[in-house]
Amino acid sequence: MDLSVLAHVDVILGFAILILTIFSKFEVPPVLGFLVTGVLIGPHGLGIMDSGQNMEINAELGVIFLLFTIGVDLSLKDLWNMKKAVLVGGALQILFTTGIVLAVCTNLGFSHSASLFTGLLISLSSTAIVLKVLQDRNEVYTPHGKTSLAILIFQDLAIVPLILITPILAGSSVSFEGALPNIFFKGSLIILTFILSAKFVVPAIFYHVGKTGSKQLFFVSVVFICLSAAVFTYSIGLSLALGAFLAGIVISGSQYSQQAIGNIMPLKDMFMSFFFVSVGMLLDLHYLLDNLSVIILATISLIIIKLIAGSLVTFLLGCPLRTTILTGLALSQVGEFSFVLSRLGLEYSLLEEETYQTFLAVSILTMGVTPFLINASYRPADFIVKKVSDTTHGMKLINGIYSEPLYNEEMTEPQIKDHLIIVGFGFSGKTISKAAKAAGIPYLIIEMNPEIVQHEKAKGEKIQYGDATFGAVLEHAGIKNARVLVTGIADSSSTGKIVEKAKELNPNICVIVKVHDLQEMKRLNSMGADEIIPEEYETSVEIFVRLLEKYLVPRENIEKMVNDLRANGYRRLRKLVVEPGIDSGFSIKDGLPGIDIQVLKVGEGSSFQEKTLSELDFRRRHGVTIISVRRGTDMFHTPAGDFLLHAKDACVLLGKTEDLYNVRKFFESIQ
Repeated sequence: MDLSVLAHVDVILGFAILILTIFSKFEVPPVLGFLVTGVLIGPHGLGIMDSGQNMEINAELGVIFLLFTIGVDLSLKDLWNMKKAVLVGGALQILFTTGIVLAVCTNLGFSHSASLFTGLLISLSSTAIVLKVLQDRNEVYTPHGKTSLAILIFQDLAIVPLILITPILAGSSVSFEGALPNIFFKGSLIILTFILSAKFVVPAIFYHVGKTGSKQLFFVSVVFICLSAAVFTYSIGLSLALGAFLAGIVISGSQYSQQAIGNIMPLKDMFMSFFFVSVGMLLDLHYLLDNLSVIILATISLIIIKLIAGSLVTFLLGCPLRTTILTGLALSQVGEFSFVLSRLGLEYSLLEEETYQTFLAVSILTMGVTPFLINASYRPADFIVKKVSDTTHGMKLINGIYSEPLYNEEMTEPQIKDHLIIVGFGFSGKTISKAAKAAGIPYLIIEMNPEIVQHEKAKGEKIQYGDATFGAVLEHAGIKNARVLVTGIADSSSTGKIVEKAKELNPNICVIVKVHDLQEMKRLNSMGADEIIPEEYETSVEIFVRLLEKYLVPRENIEKMVNDLRANGYRRLRKLVVEPGIDSGFSIKDGLPGIDIQVLKVGEGSSFQEKTLSELDFRRRHGVTIISVRRGTDMFHTPAGDFLLHAKDACVLLGKTEDLYNVRKFFESIQ
């Protein structure tokens, strides 16, 4: 084994842990931490390692898994609902930014193709950083959050055609006479392959894999589909990333999408960290220091250009002024996909080495200031809105006419909120869902068995496929807006992971769990579970109830004792045994000692058959009392003296144990 590979990985992880720990104290996004890690350990920094073939492979895998997760996470339904903001806003943002940069670069003496390519590079913003900051501020569903998200989605989608047209911008000769049929054939082949995969292949694979219940097998299947699609597109002359993205789109339309994201996320995070580290290694630290004033000026200029372009687009969409300013500032950095595209531009000589170094330095600086820029943007935005509002009396002028905003200024929330999440659709899950439905409580079920999901969905049940130990699955179920999560699954290890992940995503959610024995209670309680119901405990309570009923303890006292037990937990039950002096409100000794209840059936030809209760005189002759008689499906309570007993009547008798034993022979059939 080549130990140098392992040593390189170990060095990257060690420095990354140190730098990300420091950066986290200042709330700097991890992406920037990985970039700085690459700068420090790279050939232009401390020189600990250089970007070799292994790093190139890891970086390529990072891009593949990134595009795959974007494809999986892209809901075509949500995209359609936001089509105006996505298509119009995203296209205009790229167009305006590219146009401004094209004009500036051309005047600076760059070639037309290089200027155009640079404009496309700069037009892309960082989805990872912007969404992280908005999520931390709980503002993804605000007007500026939704507008920013819509434009970022378009940018993420645009990377695929941008990768494809880069060789054309570089001046690669293309014979359209022969290329058009070839392009048409490849396009038709891709469309046909992925339609068939989405309709038949992928659902069949996940259905049969899901039936096994093996998490490892599901994980392997997800990776296999992702890499197979990437290899397929690469084999016909297209990029690996395009195949991975299309594979994600195929999976996004199935019920297994969130489970797939949960499985692939650790791989994506790992390889993407290598990608950003490899980009950081390419930055010449000496060049940055030697040209610091120029790079800072370029960074400020870039932020202003993107602010103008983003604000103008948001303004044209009809958004309020405050949303316009906040969205423009949120999109004013260079994105992670720009690094993917820039490496391709360097390969095709669209960027010179000096320009590439300037681009890397400026991009890293814009990413670094983004969290601080977004957090500091609210007061200036409110100040500008107030000044404009005082001047225009609150009217919003767009293109010379008054227009309504695209979104209301108030914060909007996801469609489902304040709901119940039920993990597992076994006996407990079904019971809870029925109770929730009867009580009018909104709920959503997470289930790992694809057969159950398919069957229940067909019946209209609110159920989704997934493993609730994955954050992506819980987020898709609306964990951040849920009030209660109940899990009744048998796997205690998974239960603990679900509790931890649920509390991590929503510290305020109430988590109720079912466990098999009392030994698990302490562990789950330390993980954050609010209510823990051990089956062993509930069984004990039920036995206790039956015991008290047997000793004829009044129902009122039984209910009081049981409520007390459930309110105070197993500790109270233990105290009742260990500390008998505790006042429970009732004692067996205060009840009816020696009294019992039995059910005896009147036998064929017995001495009691066809006799009235008055004739039999049970109390005087036998010392017992008949309190009820069941005849078939009918019940006769406290029957009168003229009540006639028939064969097979079931009599409920009250009396002393020995008297009940002695009277039994009179009920028996005469052979």
